[in-house]
Amino acid sequence: MTAAVTRRRLQTSLVLGVGLGSTGYIAAITIATIVAKQLSGGSSFAGLPGATIVLGSATASALLSRFMVRYGRRAGLVLGYGIGAVGAFAAGTAVVVGSFPLFIAATAAMGCANAANQLSRYTAADMYPETGRASAIGLVVWGSTLGSIVGPNLVTLSGNIAEGFNLPRLAGVYGVPILFVTAAALLTLVTLRPDPATLAPERVSALGRASASLGEMLARPRILAAVVALIIGQVVMVLVMTMTPLHMTEHGHGLDAVGLVISGHTFGMFAFSPISGRLAGRFGTPAIIAAGLALSAFASVLAAVAPPDGGTILFIALFLLGVGWNFGFVAGSALLTEGLDGAERTTLQGATDAMIWSSAAAAALGSGIVVSVASYTALGLLGAALILLPAAAMLRGRAELRRS
Repeated sequence: MTAAVTRRRLQTSLVLGVGLGSTGYIAAITIATIVAKQLSGGSSFAGLPGATIVLGSATASALLSRFMVRYGRRAGLVLGYGIGAVGAFAAGTAVVVGSFPLFIAATAAMGCANAANQLSRYTAADMYPETGRASAIGLVVWGSTLGSIVGPNLVTLSGNIAEGFNLPRLAGVYGVPILFVTAAALLTLVTLRPDPATLAPERVSALGRASASLGEMLARPRILAAVVALIIGQVVMVLVMTMTPLHMTEHGHGLDAVGLVISGHTFGMFAFSPISGRLAGRFGTPAIIAAGLALSAFASVLAAVAPPDGGTILFIALFLLGVGWNFGFVAGSALLTEGLDGAERTTLQGATDAMIWSSAAAAALGSGIVVSVASYTALGLLGAALILLPAAAMLRGRAELRRS
């Protein structure tokens, strides 16, 4: 079997693994606030599972990356999915026994599955030369499209099945991540052979100790620009997206309209990943990052100025916000693979994902504060203003970025 055929087979395995993992993960977070309210007896802690699962993702991203440096990408992904599946089982158990502390601990463990999903994109990039990494990343990110569509739609079915076995309806929903995340772990364990790192085209092994420290890597203007763009792109997306459903319902929109807007947003986030990857390969990662930042800024302003009853305008704004995030996420991730050896990439990528998810947790919690103190309009304008940070970082590193 030629190396090209092996690469395609392994990439297919990664895409399918992300599809399975994201289906379970998204199904779980769809009902997390409902479960939290039920178990805690009120709404005060309803947002806590969302924060803990994101913080779990952040912690797992850093730890799994360190594990991968020593034991390989495949072992790290299997471990992440495995812990996530155990967390899903614990979450279902928490619903059955009525334990809120167990549920919170379980959601943190489930963040490991999300971390494995996100690190899969870098695993695919390992197998290709720099010119092909953006396309490889785009295809793997596209795998999450399955989860964004299928995951929420399995909530009702799994709940009905649980009731048939005299189990709590909400406990049954966690059967979805148990099955799907476990399937992702088994698929990765069986089919992701050989380890993708062994197919890296460069001579430097992806295993071992990074030759440059994290601080030294972040001191490079090109790398700093990519990291800042990834973090701020995530923060802006989460800021606006988190409060949009509440903003819509408070101004008379029904849940069907809310669902349509959020579906358009998630479609924009994932469906165009192969296209953004090819564009980054064709025009360069800095150009596509800049395009993503511009789209995110425009979408944030559009959401801010949309009239309260403007469902169509909000749909367009959230769709473009998703596309802007996708451009920046795929191209920024690809930029983090350029000019570094395998161990350096793995260390930097894990640390970056940890910062991305930590910032996303802060943005999710902070979005409600901004709206309560000011308004949804102010939130959108804040999102647009934050785009100035990565823009400044890219201007500072423009000399190095021209060579990317």
